[in-house]
Amino acid sequence: MADALSVIPASVLRNLSDKLYEKRKNAALEVEGIVKQLAASGDHEKISAVISLLTTEFTYSPQANHRKGGLIGLAAATVGLTSEASQHLEQIVPPVLNSFSDQDSRVRYYACEALYNIAKVVRGDFIIFFNQIFDALCKLSADSAANVQSAAHLLDRLVKDIVTESDQFSIEEFIPLLRERMNVLNPFVRQFLVGWITVLDSVPDIDMLGFLPDFLDGLFNMLSDSSHEIRQQADSALSEFLQEIKNSPSVDYGRMTEILVQRAASPDEFTRLTAITWINEFVKLSGDQLVPYYADILGAILPCISDKEEKIRVVARETNEELRSIKGEPEEAFNVGAILSIARRQLDSQWEATRIEALHWISTLLDRHRSEVLCFLNDIFDTLLKALSDSSDEVVLLVLDIHACIAQDPPHFRQLVVFLVHNFQIDHSLLERRGPLIIRRLCVLLDPERVYRELSTILEEEADLDFACIMVQALNLILLTSSELSELRKLLKQSLANAAGKDLFVSLYASWSHSPMAIISLCLLAQMYQHASAVIQSLVEEDINVKFLVQLDKLVRLLETPIFAYLRLQLLEPGRYVWLLKALYGLLMLLPQQSAAFKILRTRLKTVPSYSFNGDQLKLASSGNPYSQITLDGDITHANGNLQNEIDFASSLKQFQQIQQQHRLLAAKTQAQSRNDSTSLLKEVPKAEEPQHPPTSKTNGPPSRLSKKGPGQ
Repeated sequence: MADALSVIPASVLRNLSDKLYEKRKNAALEVEGIVKQLAASGDHEKISAVISLLTTEFTYSPQANHRKGGLIGLAAATVGLTSEASQHLEQIVPPVLNSFSDQDSRVRYYACEALYNIAKVVRGDFIIFFNQIFDALCKLSADSAANVQSAAHLLDRLVKDIVTESDQFSIEEFIPLLRERMNVLNPFVRQFLVGWITVLDSVPDIDMLGFLPDFLDGLFNMLSDSSHEIRQQADSALSEFLQEIKNSPSVDYGRMTEILVQRAASPDEFTRLTAITWINEFVKLSGDQLVPYYADILGAILPCISDKEEKIRVVARETNEELRSIKGEPEEAFNVGAILSIARRQLDSQWEATRIEALHWISTLLDRHRSEVLCFLNDIFDTLLKALSDSSDEVVLLVLDIHACIAQDPPHFRQLVVFLVHNFQIDHSLLERRGPLIIRRLCVLLDPERVYRELSTILEEEADLDFACIMVQALNLILLTSSELSELRKLLKQSLANAAGKDLFVSLYASWSHSPMAIISLCLLAQMYQHASAVIQSLVEEDINVKFLVQLDKLVRLLETPIFAYLRLQLLEPGRYVWLLKALYGLLMLLPQQSAAFKILRTRLKTVPSYSFNGDQLKLASSGNPYSQITLDGDITHANGNLQNEIDFASSLKQFQQIQQQHRLLAAKTQAQSRNDSTSLLKEVPKAEEPQHPPTSKTNGPPSRLSKKGPGQ
């Protein structure tokens, strides 16, 4: 201190702390001259003493003017040292940096000015303090005083120039500092950071691309900034980096992909578009390198396929196709289970397009990696079944394609049909809305006979009789009306002449017995007219209810369709098909005379010609032996060379009657329960309301699980 006081006149020190800038400036010039003389004589001890005096007595003084003077003095001393200033930087720079956080904005301004002048002198030697200077500039870029911001901006430009020409700059030491500040929200700081990233990236010797994963997320975060200028700067920087990635032979795609996947779900539209664009380029550029990240990428792409912004949808679809075209193998870290998990989750998406693409992925995986997919079948099967209730027909059809592919293996086929029937049972609306579509599509994808045989086997053992009846009626209607089942109908029509047709008829009979009208329809389709007549004759009073008449109405109308054209043509030969005529008249007798169905059927029967009967045929048709046969040639026979003789119709009729008896008992039980409930309600609230009388039949009431023996088995 004494050495410094001996070389600096008291008047200079006094003027250095004067409130007038001009006096401080003149005093600083004198300090510069003194230091220059000391440097020329090589007296660095006194120079250090002068710097120490300026630091302790001025820059750390409680008086603002002293601090201002000290900063000007330190800058002047550096100028006086010129080329020898580097050896004193450890003394000069720290007090200047400390002044950047001064409470007085004027002091902060002078600190910027001082450091600017110091940097101009020392240039590259300045780099050792770069991280501290960068930290200080980062804070000053958001300073509340406009003049301080302006001064910091000038200093920043100079520091950038020094860094770009220096070979001592350490990018490895700088990146952690940059990464810490990338999520700052202040717009001035963000501009400052993007500016530095851009400048450093422009330096050929600095590999910013190698460290891109460290600050990529921060750049993407800036894309949603409220300032258009910041968004534009961040986008420009990202575009430049993407171009560099395209031209670089070695890129760390993995870490960046993790960031992009997260940003693809950003609520900001521009961020999503940029992220999905980067992912698209990564998939094209890296291909197999991204195999371990396929599931994550798919999780980002699928939601974007349904994005409200068309540009995002287009890029997402293109990326999806690119990704699906790359055939990864499990041994290459291609995680089938992870991709299936993503696709399964996306099946719950509210957007149809996303659900469709998720199903396409499951289908693709089944095609390429069937054995691996089947290992995860338990994880996706319930979701696939649930998807059968989807509001979109396209989704349902795709799900059925997948189910059909899985069902190529017999155990999985059985499992599919069992689960399908179970879903129809717990959700009757699914059967009403989707039942025909699902059954018809399965029959196209799989063998229709196989499908119907399996359904029949399951329903034959069904304990919920009401559901079994509803399901059989639905299956029967599909069988009679769907073009996809035309071959199955042809087979059944040949039941009397073809062993395969006869076996199919027998396999359907037990389950079809849950519905009188279904079994009658089956007999008419199979040309088992005599048995149809026997079934009609076996019906009792309890069977003829509203639901039965509704089904009968449907059958009468179906008889007028092209499907039953062969039956109507057979009426031209009433003598040959006397049991057909008797069956149709039996149906007519069950219909109310005022119903439209009665009029339709009566009109049809009036057209039957009265000729072609002979006495023996009429006598047989009205005889007490319902199973004496009239052959296809119209001849009377008793068990002669006809496949019809291989069917035990008497046992079949008994089986039908036993199943119908179970339905009657269930209906009676349901009615009794309903009456008891009504009585209890009346006792609790005697005058509150009139009791609700149950309908005469409750065949479609709540499911009741009754044990069922297989009659006729």
